[in-house]
Amino acid sequence: MPLVANTDLPTFDRLREEGETILPKDFALQQEIRELHIGLLNMMPDSALEATERQFFRLIGESNQIAQFYIHPFTLDELQRGPQGKEHVDQYYESFDDIKKHGLDALIITGANVTGTELSAQPFWQPLNEVIDWAYEHVTSTLCSCLATHAVMEFRYQMKRRHLGEKRWGVYSHRLVDRKHPLVAGVNTRFDVPHSRFNQIDREQFEQAGLHVLVESPEADVHLAVSEDLFRIVFFQGHPEYDIISLLKEYKREVTLFARGQRQDYPPFPQHYFSLQTEAILSEHQQDVIDSMKDGTALAEFPEALISACLDNTWHDTAEAVINNWIGMVYQLTNIDRNKPFRDTISANDPLGLK
Repeated sequence: MPLVANTDLPTFDRLREEGETILPKDFALQQEIRELHIGLLNMMPDSALEATERQFFRLIGESNQIAQFYIHPFTLDELQRGPQGKEHVDQYYESFDDIKKHGLDALIITGANVTGTELSAQPFWQPLNEVIDWAYEHVTSTLCSCLATHAVMEFRYQMKRRHLGEKRWGVYSHRLVDRKHPLVAGVNTRFDVPHSRFNQIDREQFEQAGLHVLVESPEADVHLAVSEDLFRIVFFQGHPEYDIISLLKEYKREVTLFARGQRQDYPPFPQHYFSLQTEAILSEHQQDVIDSMKDGTALAEFPEALISACLDNTWHDTAEAVINNWIGMVYQLTNIDRNKPFRDTISANDPLGLK
């Protein structure tokens, strides 16, 4: 079912241009269809702020439950932003106080860029924990992406993430560990998920915390796990929301940092993402960049358009299926009173036995 353009957020126009169905608010209000209100705590830096909106909005809008989706983006004041990012947030985002006042059916928490190794030393640590605490008591289900997963594991379960020594970066094959959980109903038993991180929570840590692993990879370890009640918190370590060009954009950024002298080594290719032909093209570009830096000549243009046409998306359909299942579970488990504590909002049916 469609998203509802409940604000003037430009992401709605961008998605409409891409062919997504977006309902005007006045038209949506005339339909007798149940609405679901989903929060998006967007902690990404300015450069990825709007792209992250589109990625998660798109996944929600493509789910096929009988509902209208009102998405409420908000962020944390403690995250440093430039003038453009701050203007975007000030104009289109809601405050956490308003979020608490009106309530949510579900919540998504994105990753974030950090400095240093300790999450508890980040300026957003305490306010993020306040959101997590509130959501645990008042929101049917919270979906945590990448760094948000690491933060919740440390905050609620005292499990600190482990540094990998190098970046885990690429598109990796995964398999279902539990085929019976409703969150992965109808999902392929083997599928791809992009990852981009220096740290991880190991399978043993999820299990020690009493959590349930649903999806893992021989190379990238656990991607999807759920809380001990099987639904309250959903943990992603990968990035199934990524666009087909997300890793390409990230690779291009790292090449630019190298060319500017802000990175010592030339970035490696993301694993299992580029074809051999594409890697050959990028290897030629690497040599051009190195030659230009030595000669002091203008840098060759990055062949983004050429590479983009050769990329394959091998994860989006599975991401749609998982989000669709997640939305469906939220729909089944909640009633429309969002101002009551979580356990008072579970429907009488309670198919997962959460009460």
